[in-house]
Amino acid sequence: MAIVIDLPAAKRLAFSVVRGQAAVTLLAALLGWVLGGAHVGMSAALGGAIGTAASLGMALMAFRGNSATSAARILGTFYAGEMVKVAVAIVSFIAVLKLTGASPLPMFGAYMATFVVYWIVLARMALPALSATRRARA
Repeated sequence: MAIVIDLPAAKRLAFSVVRGQAAVTLLAALLGWVLGGAHVGMSAALGGAIGTAASLGMALMAFRGNSATSAARILGTFYAGEMVKVAVAIVSFIAVLKLTGASPLPMFGAYMATFVVYWIVLARMALPALSATRRARA
């Protein structure tokens, strides 16, 4: 059984996650600013930006070039993208904490909010597939 991967759809999905994370970052920054002032808002903005930038790096790395020639190549680009994502996040956290004096709690809270976007998108993708599998078994 061959696995068919719709790369254009996967690319659209990946960049829609990045857009969703950017929107959540703006919301977290605004909420932080309203509830805790400018410093909290900026800390939240930086945390969300780290999550968004890491996902953007992953998407750019995974979907660079026109098309992959094999499943192994596609998998390799995704692994490389995940490595870029982790590296961007680690380097960004270190730089932000050392250079800006950001408050860790709102920064990590907004970063985690970007993860929620990622998991919501994955859940929305998986639920129809699971339902179809269950219907096929019945």
